[in-house]
Amino acid sequence: MSPSPPGPLEIGPVRFEWGARTWIMGVLNVSPDSFSGDGLADLDAAVERALQMRAEGADIIDVGGESTRPGWSPVDAGEELRRVLPVIERLREAAPGLPISIDTSKPRVADAAFAAGASLLNDVNGLRGDPGLAAAAAGHRVPVVAMHNQRGRGRCGDPLDAVRQGFTASLAAAAGAGIPRDRLILDPGFGFGWEPRENYEILRRLRELGRWRRPLLAGVSRKRMAGAHRGDCAGDRLPGTIALCTLAIAGGADIIRVHDVGALARAARIADAALRPARSGDG
Repeated sequence: MSPSPPGPLEIGPVRFEWGARTWIMGVLNVSPDSFSGDGLADLDAAVERALQMRAEGADIIDVGGESTRPGWSPVDAGEELRRVLPVIERLREAAPGLPISIDTSKPRVADAAFAAGASLLNDVNGLRGDPGLAAAAAGHRVPVVAMHNQRGRGRCGDPLDAVRQGFTASLAAAAGAGIPRDRLILDPGFGFGWEPRENYEILRRLRELGRWRRPLLAGVSRKRMAGAHRGDCAGDRLPGTIALCTLAIAGGADIIRVHDVGALARAARIADAALRPARSGDG
């Protein structure tokens, strides 16, 4: 028997009922070196893109000002703030009912983003980096996406064991900072330090990560695993992304983090109709 879904979570003004349907997080990169080539430096263009994603079906907009692609060049907090704060402020004004996530690993950036209107932290280090980040999330009482990051941790026999250990460490870090367990969303970190075969192994066994009874986020959009068999560049990986997101939904993902919101929202609705017919209304 599958475990019951975790209880609902308030993200900004929206109540997320896990298990009711798949929720869509739209990626808004405002860094010039985004791995998928979709970075937007112009403020008006970034806000317009976010509003377009909302119209296409995005439930959350994830704003990031520093690329985390392999071999990325770090930026300081001041530059990251210059990129993300105007977008968050304008977007909060234009769409007050839309949850905004800040994708950062820096406490100073997170704190300013929460003050500007962001209502979710997306941390690629799973609260295992700067302890000030967990403190900022706890102080603002916002939920956290805690991702397992395998980069720099070496090879492992069973990738699911490494993810489990990462999640255990993230939950402990959250508890130590005073973040309640029910504010955590877990992300296995597809593409962060894994070989393609390991990414696929995690995807095949995604349901095993439901043991914590926390919502799962799958970030597979435009990653190498979505085009590994053809050598596609990031911009040509929509078919692979649709396939991977559909498999993730079948494996228990509650949120999919995507660039191509319109296509993936439609794919998610079809997957939900097949997998959750009683809830979707399609018999």
